[in-house]
Amino acid sequence: MYKLIILIFFSSILFGENFLKELQEHGIIIKKDGKTILIKREKNKKCTKNNLNPEPLFGGDYAGKKVDDVCKKSFVTHVGVLQPMQLAKTIKTVGEVEILEHIKASEKEPSKYLLIDARTAKWYKQMTIPTAINLPFNTLAYDEDFDEDDFENQKEYEEYKKNYKNMFKILHIAEGKKGLNFENTPTIILFCNGSWCSQSPNAIMALMNMGYPKEKLLWYRGGLQDWLIYDFTIEKPL
Repeated sequence: MYKLIILIFFSSILFGENFLKELQEHGIIIKKDGKTILIKREKNKKCTKNNLNPEPLFGGDYAGKKVDDVCKKSFVTHVGVLQPMQLAKTIKTVGEVEILEHIKASEKEPSKYLLIDARTAKWYKQMTIPTAINLPFNTLAYDEDFDEDDFENQKEYEEYKKNYKNMFKILHIAEGKKGLNFENTPTIILFCNGSWCSQSPNAIMALMNMGYPKEKLLWYRGGLQDWLIYDFTIEKPL
């Protein structure tokens, strides 16, 4: 159906070396909705003592037979469409450290920084990155010229209106006489399942076409797959 999408921003070196050191040793702690959340790399001790040398780490299967199973991860990779490293010249691609900086910045200024999970609801409900808001890519559509006659029935039209009004509310997009106003929109980081997932790229392109400020759009290419590879905390939304 009609699609439009989602969000992101990244403040490159907000916290510097001290932030990186703290991240490696202790993770980050934030408070959100009255809850204290610890986000860290949940490394097993077996993975830090005897396995960090070339022979076991890069064995014939690229993990090595001597590496404990708890230190390995298996992923399905023969799915989806592999995405480029950069979606467009104006869109910045970010990694895990930038995601954490973004989350930390949102603790003090929640209206300026949002993390967006652009996957469909069933994926989001399974697991997501802490603090992420779900704006499914296939619900984000808006065209000021659309009216009831552009839809097959009243139900589809009402669903369309419900979805874009929800998007406008979350992203602080205002409707005006001269079109959409993006003055108060947050910087957003969008992600989906992995580097082979096209949902967040589709969302970003749709937002760009809608007029969302390009400097406020960031993309986490690695998505949930890379987040899990590095053993970062995930949560199951209620």
